Amino acid sequence: MVPQLSILALTAGLAALASASPMQPKTGSFSVSQVANVNFRAHGPAQLAKTLSKYGVSIPDGLARNIANLDAARISVRTSGSAKTTPEQYDIQYLTPVDIGSPPQTLNLDFDSGSSDLWVFSSKMPSNSVQGQTIYDPSKSKTAKEVKGASWNITYGDKSTSKGVVYRDTVTVGNVTVQAQGVEAATQVSDQFTRDASNDGLLGLAFSGLNTVQPQQELTWFDNAVKSLDHPVWTADLKYHKAGTYDFGVINKSKYAGKISYVNANSTTGFWMFGMSGYSVGNSTFKPSPFQGIADTGTTLALIPSPIVQDYYKAVSGAKVDPFQGGYVFPCSARLPNFVLGIGQTKITIPGKYINYAPIDKSGKTCFGGLQSDDGVGFSIIGDVALKAAFVVFDATPAQPRLGWAQKRL
Repeated sequence: MVPQLSILALTAGLAALASASPMQPKTGSFSVSQVANVNFRAHGPAQLAKTLSKYGVSIPDGLARNIANLDAARISVRTSGSAKTTPEQYDIQYLTPVDIGSPPQTLNLDFDSGSSDLWVFSSKMPSNSVQGQTIYDPSKSKTAKEVKGASWNITYGDKSTSKGVVYRDTVTVGNVTVQAQGVEAATQVSDQFTRDASNDGLLGLAFSGLNTVQPQQELTWFDNAVKSLDHPVWTADLKYHKAGTYDFGVINKSKYAGKISYVNANSTTGFWMFGMSGYSVGNSTFKPSPFQGIADTGTTLALIPSPIVQDYYKAVSGAKVDPFQGGYVFPCSARLPNFVLGIGQTKITIPGKYINYAPIDKSGKTCFGGLQSDDGVGFSIIGDVALKAAFVVFDATPAQPRLGWAQKRL
């Protein structure tokens, strides 16, 4: 998750860290599959609030009251003793298994291209902060070594915090193991993460300059692992209503159709920032409308400029802004048009059914939109609603990072 902090420049000191993480013999490439979170229940306003907090944006009053009501209901259910089988509104839909330590401790992590920390629930936390998550216990790992004096402390937009200490330990994703990888063991986490009963932490895949460890930043797992890969790339093939895959070190031609269209990524802020050329709604004429955004696998919704969002929902019968929900809602029975996003020389079509994110309540009459405004963020956020509609290449070639976009079978 991206914290509310000043953006860190990638310092020369990070280069020195590269030698701190010896690798296993070169493996070339590998693929890892997501696993479904059985506790997931989609809730659009909660995902919007989570995204605003992630990027340090104040949550509007109406939406804040909505989330407060959800929290009160959750606490009431838990107090009644029926919480064990009650899904939480904040849960991540798909997670990826990661092995940490020796012998390995398997945790399900959110692979997040919008952040650069590998942090996990740990045995260092108070027991009441752990609500079903699997924890990392460094005392049970023969390869764990605490980094003396190192700490991390993230402040989110709602002023809650997550913080902890740092260990170096083996971390295995797929068949690639990084030794002495920085693992940020939580000692305290914010309520957003305590609610995610099946989410054991995050594995950041943005650029290492965003890492929050002090006094010296840690390299991301990918920046350490890239030494053992054939190519400095990873790809996301996310799916609609089913688990997708991440590939590392290879671009699998069977997963996309046609050519990959590349656009340069601006990594100076630490994000996978890129430019978009315009959009169209349904079968309308493409409208040139350049804007900047980031590719963020750790965000569920897509937040784009308000005029474009308004233009889209003009085509949806009954759509309106609901301040209590925090954004656009519409009758669940409405037929949503496709949304076409221009990126480089290609146009990615996001099916209308992807944009009908979820009902706002159990009645199933009113639904929340997967496209919402990026007001207050400072840039657009191209999250999973859009990423599921394309095959996306994250090319970390040092001279010029770039993002590749290609069509695929939906």
